Amino acid sequence: MGQPGDRVSHETREGTLVDTFVRLADTLVADYDVVELLTELSSKCVALFAVDTAGLLVDDGRGGLSVLASSDEDTRLLELFELQADDGPCLECLRTSRPVFAADLRRESRWPRFVPRALASGFGSVHALPLRLREQTVGALNLFTSAARELPVSDARAAQGLADIATISILQDRRDRAQSTVTAQLQHALHSRVIIEQAKGVIAERAAVDMSTAFERLRGQARRSRRGLTDLAADIVARRVEVDREPPGRPR
Repeated sequence: MGQPGDRVSHETREGTLVDTFVRLADTLVADYDVVELLTELSSKCVALFAVDTAGLLVDDGRGGLSVLASSDEDTRLLELFELQADDGPCLECLRTSRPVFAADLRRESRWPRFVPRALASGFGSVHALPLRLREQTVGALNLFTSAARELPVSDARAAQGLADIATISILQDRRDRAQSTVTAQLQHALHSRVIIEQAKGVIAERAAVDMSTAFERLRGQARRSRRGLTDLAADIVARRVEVDREPPGRPR
């Protein structure tokens, strides 16, 4: 776990907090690795706030949850246990989209499976803040301490601000990936269209037919051979496949 001496002094805390906000904001306009970003965020939380460890539980976008970052191994293992047990403050925070504070785990009865494991792991309190943007919640920022204690209001507000910007970064990363997929699909479609047009030209020339008829012949040959239209067109253009003659009795 992080030690109090690891934290920045009061004199440099504000500067470090500003730098962290700037670093998170930079991800909105620059290439970045979201896991690296969130790992840095968990470490910064330990340095900036009255907590000993931190971790982030994130919706993977496919209906599952993942421990995407943590400041140490004990925290990661506890959060993995929370996922497996389906019980704990971090999950409650994610499901309700509201902060969850547990200043003294020894007095907690809300999470019967999580609390004994947390206490056995050396944690006395846990505070979870939602990663949310408007109505969308994508995860939780989880702050742990070894001793039972409240999270100062100023820390909670600043940590929620960091969580909010991290949420925007995560959502942008997902949009960028989705856009990349759309772009790749579009490029594939455009490439396929070019190949098909080339194959139509080959068929039109060889069979002395117009382009509409050439396309119908290409489609007919693809159906008869049970092949994809683009794959067949590519083979025709490359002269790997001969163009079928029009089957008798089936004029186009």
